[in-house]
Amino acid sequence: MNWIDAGAEGDFEVGTTRVIACPTVPYGVAVARSIDGFFAIEDLCTHDGAELAGGAVEGAEIVCPRHGARFCLRTGEALTPPAYEAVRVFEVKLESGRVWVRCG
Repeated sequence: MNWIDAGAEGDFEVGTTRVIACPTVPYGVAVARSIDGFFAIEDLCTHDGAELAGGAVEGAEIVCPRHGARFCLRTGEALTPPAYEAVRVFEVKLESGRVWVRCG
């Protein structure tokens, strides 16, 4: 499994996301910073294929901008309809001021 450099920790504002490319994830990985820390999930709503990165980050949840489904950033679990299937989550680490995501 490869670690991908998602950027400088200071470049992420709380409540924002950034999409990074990962060779094993066709739609990319959404890296989110919330008041609870950094998280990484597949950037694909399991309800209808919308990008999750444009959605609101609230604590350890992200809200799909298209239909409002909520996903847990820690586990990927779909928390509200219309989504019922989880999204993939990826390990995140902070090292020397950089945010790293484990893709694979």
